[in-house]
Amino acid sequence: MSPFTLAHLSDPHLGPMPPARFAELFGKRAIGYANWKRRRHMIHRRDVLARLVADLHAQHPDHIAVTGDLVNVALPAEFTQARAWLEDVGSAHDVSLVPGNHDAYARATRGQFALSWADYMRGDGEDEVGFPYLRRRGPLALIGLTTAVPSAPFMATGRIGAAQLAALDSLLATLKAEPLCRVVLIHHPLRSARGRWSARLTDAPALIDILTRHGVDLVLHGHDHRHATVWFESQRGRFASIGVPSASASSGGHHQPAAYQLISFARKDDGAWSISHRVRGLSGNAEGIIELKSERLG
Repeated sequence: MSPFTLAHLSDPHLGPMPPARFAELFGKRAIGYANWKRRRHMIHRRDVLARLVADLHAQHPDHIAVTGDLVNVALPAEFTQARAWLEDVGSAHDVSLVPGNHDAYARATRGQFALSWADYMRGDGEDEVGFPYLRRRGPLALIGLTTAVPSAPFMATGRIGAAQLAALDSLLATLKAEPLCRVVLIHHPLRSARGRWSARLTDAPALIDILTRHGVDLVLHGHDHRHATVWFESQRGRFASIGVPSASASSGGHHQPAAYQLISFARKDDGAWSISHRVRGLSGNAEGIIELKSERLG
C-alpha cells in the first residue's frame, strides 16, 4: 500500500483587510486593525499564499490540514472572504480545519467561524460542529481541537477547557481499539518554542497529560509562525508536535517566510507507523517554493 500524504499549512491571515464600519472598530479589534494597516499587511501577502497553495496542490496530497488564524480581527466580512479561500484550497471532505485565536478575536463574532466554516470542522457523521471532532481519512484518525477564545488586548492566549479535555480523554480511549494513526490538529502549540507567556495555551499541562497518557502519533499546530519540532514521551512511545510558519509570510524581516509540510504515513510490518515529513516554502529572496528539509518522525 502506498503511503498516505497529509499536507499541513497554518496562519494564512488572509488579506486584504475588508473595509470596516466605525462601530466595528473598538477595543482590541481597533488595535489589531491599526496594526494590520501599519505593518502586518506587508508581512502577510496574498500573492505569497497563492504561490504556496499552488505548490501544495502540485504535490497531490491525499488530505489537507489547516490549523487556524484564517482571519485577522474577525470582522464579519473576513469570514466570507476566508470561506471562499477554503473552497479554493479544497472541498470540505478533503480539508480539515481547526480555528485559531484570531478567528475568535472579538467577542461579537467569537462563534462565527463555527457558522461560516462548519463543513470543514464537522466530524464524521456529525450534524453540528463540536470539539474535539474525529475524521477518519485513509489510515488516519484526525482529531480536531479548538483553542480559540477571545483574549484581552495584547494577549493571544488559547484555552481547551474542561469539557473539551474530558471529551478528548474519552475519544482517545475509544480509539485504542482501532488500527489508526492518531493525528491531533490544534492551533496553539503544546509547548511554545518562542516561550511567549502572552500567547501560551493556558491549560497545556492538562492537555499534555491526556496525550501522553493515551499516546498519539503526531500533533500539528500553528500560532508561533515558525518551524518547530518538540518531542514528548508517552506510554506508547514518543511523538512529535510540529509547527510551521504563516502560510502567507513574505521573505525578509525578522519573521520566518511562508512554508508548509507534507507528512507521509505508512504502516510497518510490526504495526507501528513510519512517519516522515518534507517542508516546502520560501527561502531568502528566492521567488519559487523549494524543498527546505526532510525528516523522519517515526
